Amino acid sequence: MEISKASITNDVTGIQGDALRFGLNGVKSEIVGVHPLQSLQQSTKRTHEEMRRTALANVYGAAFPLKMDLDRQILSRFQRPPGALSSSMLGLEVLTGSLDEFGFEDYLNDPRDSENFRPVDMHHGMEVRLGLSKGPVCPSFT
Repeated sequence: MEISKASITNDVTGIQGDALRFGLNGVKSEIVGVHPLQSLQQSTKRTHEEMRRTALANVYGAAFPLKMDLDRQILSRFQRPPGALSSSMLGLEVLTGSLDEFGFEDYLNDPRDSENFRPVDMHHGMEVRLGLSKGPVCPSFT
């Protein structure tokens, strides 16, 4: 008589659908953007960046946009550990030119000051950063 052992796989990285940690997900929010103009704004931004890269390559040579891409990759990796102080990414904002943009958080307050904001779980944030867990570092709002 053969005894078969049923095993339960424990996938540590499969935490993406954890409703207790990240809240309930809606299917519509994953498929459709927040607003219909959002896709238009993103495509316009991509087109503008491609035109800027082409102009820089024509003026300064083909290696200059590649150097800027390397700088962007280096500056996008620099972050503080998850916790009370968030990363400002000032160098990346200067490089991409987004420092000159005027967003809603500049006149409507910082979203982190909201009463619905959940503080960062520092342990989960480090698990995500080290590749032990999947999901967003910060669940943001409730």
